[in-house]
Amino acid sequence: MANQGADRRAVLEMLAKAAAASQFPGFSRWAFAQQHEHTGGAAAPERAAHYKPTYYSESEYHTIDILTGLIIPKDESPGAREAGVSEFIDFMAAHGEEQLREPMRSGLRWLEGTARKRYGASFAKLSQEQQIEILNGVAKGNQEAAGEEEGRRFFRLIRRYTVMGYYTSRIGLAELDYPGLKFYSESPACPHKDDPEHRHLPAPKV
Repeated sequence: MANQGADRRAVLEMLAKAAAASQFPGFSRWAFAQQHEHTGGAAAPERAAHYKPTYYSESEYHTIDILTGLIIPKDESPGAREAGVSEFIDFMAAHGEEQLREPMRSGLRWLEGTARKRYGASFAKLSQEQQIEILNGVAKGNQEAAGEEEGRRFFRLIRRYTVMGYYTSRIGLAELDYPGLKFYSESPACPHKDDPEHRHLPAPKV
């Protein structure tokens, strides 16, 4: 198909996955950027107070949450943790995204082993400087370094889904100042509350 380059296909795939995820009522932070918020109509469904991971364990999920925040940190603007990207990643894994299952779990095991070998503690208990040092080692390190291949694969995986979750979220597109966000997220409710099927409206004038 014309104009269907790799980048375009990747974007369309990303949007399709995010749109499917947006139907899940259990998110407490993550919200799809193009999800409508009707004005003047019924209230939006109540969001969960706390997200309960459905695929990863609590400890795995906590580590994923930390990692997303290191990849897209909060500065003067909200980061990936504020956008709830870890919720998006857990949802995708729970709903058939195979490369987020064992590859992610294998990567988390590699991360824990590296943290304990290097610093004698779980990754989640390291200082932020130590956590960043481990990630920098696989993100910027020598591509030929022995034993780092798994770490590099893991970093590419978590970075890909962090970016996907963040830039399909309302917070992410707001940070890009994307002009379509307002158009997509605000849609007026039907003014005919007592006649939702429009059975009693006068026929249009010809």
